Amino acid sequence: MLLRVEDLAFGYGARTVGAGVSFGLEAGAVLCLLGPNGGGKTTLFKTLLGLMPARAGRVLLDGADLSRLSRTEIARAVAYVPQAHAAFFPFTVREVVVMGRASRLGPFSAPGPADEAAAERALATLGIGHLSEKIYTEISGGERQLVLIARALSGEPRLLMMDEPTASLDFGNQARVLTQVRRLARAGIAVMLSTHDPDHALLCADRVVALHDGGLAACGPPAETITPALLRRLYGIDVVVTAVPGVAAPVCAPILD
Repeated sequence: MLLRVEDLAFGYGARTVGAGVSFGLEAGAVLCLLGPNGGGKTTLFKTLLGLMPARAGRVLLDGADLSRLSRTEIARAVAYVPQAHAAFFPFTVREVVVMGRASRLGPFSAPGPADEAAAERALATLGIGHLSEKIYTEISGGERQLVLIARALSGEPRLLMMDEPTASLDFGNQARVLTQVRRLARAGIAVMLSTHDPDHALLCADRVVALHDGGLAACGPPAETITPALLRRLYGIDVVVTAVPGVAAPVCAPILD
């Protein structure tokens, strides 16, 4: 098991956001984190990245306690794709992707040929090599999201964590990002992503973890876990989960008053 979370409690300041959370993630699998706004998804991510200390329980990365690993050890194993990225300087796409090699460089070192090659591989993997010389601040939101994934991949991580990677993207770009998530998993990378859309979990995830009121509401395969009862509990609305001819995964539809 690449990532194992055992009876984890997490929070910030004087507030405990979640407790009693346990799950695991294997290499080559996609785990989708569901939950309402304010449910603790981002705080959980920060704890799993070692940016915030666990309040109880533990996080194991390849069998090693996360709290005993250095920042460099964590950064080389785990890459993070943020929900949004504010860019102010006119870096090219290639330069942004090369920044993902920071954990592989020593102090005051400059990227070398191996780092440039890793960036080129990441761009090719995401199918965005044609963007390499474009200015990052001038490309579309969907393209920027793919560039952020390429930046994370250039560091050659074993685990990729993505905080709402489809937020604010149009329908087509959402599908493109989810397609890349599945491709990365097939290449052996473990992927953990959060989303507000249960359909995305049904489309691309191998397992689902649902958070509600600071606790683990459900954990298991998407088709078994994402039920009208769970979605009612998470979001407070009635939902139909139904099969659609020609579509591999079930589809969720809210029932409007």
